[in-house]
Amino acid sequence: MILYEYPLHERVRTYLRLEHLFSRLQQLITRVDALDHHFALATLFELMDVAARADLKSDLLKDLDKHKHTFESYRGNPAIAEDVLNQVIAEIDHCFADLNDQSSKAGQPLTENDWLMSLRNRIVIPAGTCEFDLPLYYAWQHKTGLSRQADLAQWSSSFNPLAKAVHLLLKLLRDSGSPQKVMASAGQFQQNLPQGRNFLLMRLAIDEALDLAPEISGNRMMVSVRMIRQGEDKRPQGVSDDVAFEMALCA
Repeated sequence: MILYEYPLHERVRTYLRLEHLFSRLQQLITRVDALDHHFALATLFELMDVAARADLKSDLLKDLDKHKHTFESYRGNPAIAEDVLNQVIAEIDHCFADLNDQSSKAGQPLTENDWLMSLRNRIVIPAGTCEFDLPLYYAWQHKTGLSRQADLAQWSSSFNPLAKAVHLLLKLLRDSGSPQKVMASAGQFQQNLPQGRNFLLMRLAIDEALDLAPEISGNRMMVSVRMIRQGEDKRPQGVSDDVAFEMALCA
């Protein structure tokens, strides 16, 4: 099954983008090739752009606090394992404290490094990081993989509280949805969302063997899915077959 996720709120869209970049950065840093570390730096600069939103930290803190109050309300419920509940609340508290204690914006220390900022300005230019443009960067690429890994770990450390908070919030959000089997009749599916619930994320799982992808649109009122596949000319084409898939709405 291939899992697709569609945000139904702009805040969740930002969280998913950050998660995507954090995942990519983690994979690239663990490798030792200079080319991988070049793209790790490019990912760091992308993270700086996405995390530049002035209200991002306050949104994360509000969401963490909201989840804590929700879980606190479960205390004393005989159907809830108290030790697991305490563990989740402690994890929320830890993420909240780390993020709240961070005085500067995520990635701020990187802006104070003139060498990194010169690289940031050049990396968006096609072939702008050739050795004749940035000889010091070329020399850095010839250091050992372990040396470059240490530098990248240091430069990315200011993003750690943000990464932990985003990871926890998305995990809690995904856990709130229960997958249901539905059918896209003639390749089309549409559903009105129940009133009174603020759904934030839609998750779809489609059998990989079908060679299909979902074209999704949605808002707080309804969601719509159109099944498409890549034609022989590589252009997207709609399908007219009935397609079964799994869907979960997360609030």
